[in-house]
Amino acid sequence: MVTKETKSTKTPAVKKVTAKVAAAASPKKDAPHKLRIRVQAYEHKILDTSVKQIIDTASRYGAEIVGPVPTPTAIKKYTVNRSTFVHKDAREQFEIRIHKRLIDIMNPDQKVIESLTNLNLPSGVSIDVKMM
Repeated sequence: MVTKETKSTKTPAVKKVTAKVAAAASPKKDAPHKLRIRVQAYEHKILDTSVKQIIDTASRYGAEIVGPVPTPTAIKKYTVNRSTFVHKDAREQFEIRIHKRLIDIMNPDQKVIESLTNLNLPSGVSIDVKMM
């Protein structure tokens, strides 16, 4: 019978993995924070005025702004029969266009965040804010 001697190599490998995970999990102190603001609306004129209002508010407090970046317009198309039961060939098509803009605010202060939360934007404009 042949016996093999095995060395315990698993414990150092586990220690290395946990060290890598701990290094990745620790937050970096010098990492730049940014606010990513996605603005959406059905009408592009209302969207542009609200984006201008956001940029003016952020620049008033000296924040660094990247954007507005126009992202592709989402078009939803709906096809409907003109009559209820007959005339299958007669159809109408409707579409809804959703215009979008993207704004990044680099290293925002507390004053910038506070002033952005107090903004009064027109109805029909939806805003998504993420801290990255």
